[in-house]
Amino acid sequence: MQKEESSERGERDARQSRKGSGSDLGRVANEKDLRDRTKTFALRIVRMFSALPKTTEAQVLGKQLLRSGTSIGANYREAFRARSKAEFIAKCGDSLREIEESAYWLELLVESGLVSAGKLAPLRQECEELTAIFVTILKRAKTS
Repeated sequence: MQKEESSERGERDARQSRKGSGSDLGRVANEKDLRDRTKTFALRIVRMFSALPKTTEAQVLGKQLLRSGTSIGANYREAFRARSKAEFIAKCGDSLREIEESAYWLELLVESGLVSAGKLAPLRQECEELTAIFVTILKRAKTS
């Protein structure tokens, strides 16, 4: 049920992000919302990395997560300024790949026992929601 709700919300966010509210101003505001959301996610990843145990294992996994988690927003910003539809699709695809990679590193941190599942649950949820948003953006961009 919760996954369906987040997927529906992600699809709605993606629709709003690409279509806007019928005006260019609405579209720009919604695209800015996704830019802000990916930036906020990156900042949360940075803070989480700072709080990781200083063990070699935690730091290696954390650095991978730090790289992928901060790349999502950077790629979306490039997509936002794309010069063509193909470039937009490619950069959004890069964002989606980085989201999936971030989800993987979060899973490893939990499943290795380095960080409790409860502490990372909000970040894992945001990964799921961002995945739903970017999948929808890509599907719509490819069919329009």
